[in-house]
Amino acid sequence: MKDRAQLIEPLVELAEAAGRAILAVYETDFAVRHKDDDSPLTQADLASHRCIVAGLRALDPSTPILSEEGGMPDFAERSRWSEYWLIDPLDGTKEFVNRNGEFTVNIALINRHRPVLGIVHVPVKGRTYVGCEGHGAELRERGRAPRTIRVASDSAAPVRVVGSRSHRGASLDAFLARLPDYVMHPVGSSLKFCMVAEGAADVYPRLGPTSEWDTAAAQAVVEQAGGEVLELDGKPLLYNRKADILNPHFLVAGPRDHDWVALASATA
Repeated sequence: MKDRAQLIEPLVELAEAAGRAILAVYETDFAVRHKDDDSPLTQADLASHRCIVAGLRALDPSTPILSEEGGMPDFAERSRWSEYWLIDPLDGTKEFVNRNGEFTVNIALINRHRPVLGIVHVPVKGRTYVGCEGHGAELRERGRAPRTIRVASDSAAPVRVVGSRSHRGASLDAFLARLPDYVMHPVGSSLKFCMVAEGAADVYPRLGPTSEWDTAAAQAVVEQAGGEVLELDGKPLLYNRKADILNPHFLVAGPRDHDWVALASATA
């Protein structure tokens, strides 16, 4: 494989191409199907999947690819992968269907269970977040030079919390109740991670179900921006360690001036 930093430019171009494929569907009267778990599926998900898979195979033919819209290899096979691509071609399909623009393209490189490179592209806004081990984290906006991003050094007052626009439960309400003062920002898709990464939010507690492809790319961005993505035992969120690809509950934190793990663990 090439040096990881050398992969950034072609991966950004690939994510942008997938974003254009998504927007081509977004502008039409598209149909919505539902998968076995009742989650929505559109032609945009599939068009982005095909675009990314073809691009990755051309860029790096030897590294396995795991996509939300592709087949799921048995764990006996996946467990042998020391490095692989993990992609969510369209994260936030509900946001796509609702036409609120809060959906993303996510491409991650996993090495020994850790996301070491992540690209999160926001098609409607023309923004791309990059996180790469050895390179750091940056935000690219259409027509502007890339700029380095960092998590906030201190929490705001009130604490800026981001949470899911489509999924909210009693555990999140209990977490919020333990904060002295907060402002809640409902946001769709992996944009919640990115808000923490660029210092626009302080914490994102995820106390409900997610899958590994939902989080990997954005986790790389957060970690390279100086933040943390932790399970409720305080350990980093890791990948490809078991047969299913469901994540445990976790939290995404920028500033380290609160014991976020204790706050979340008490409510889970």
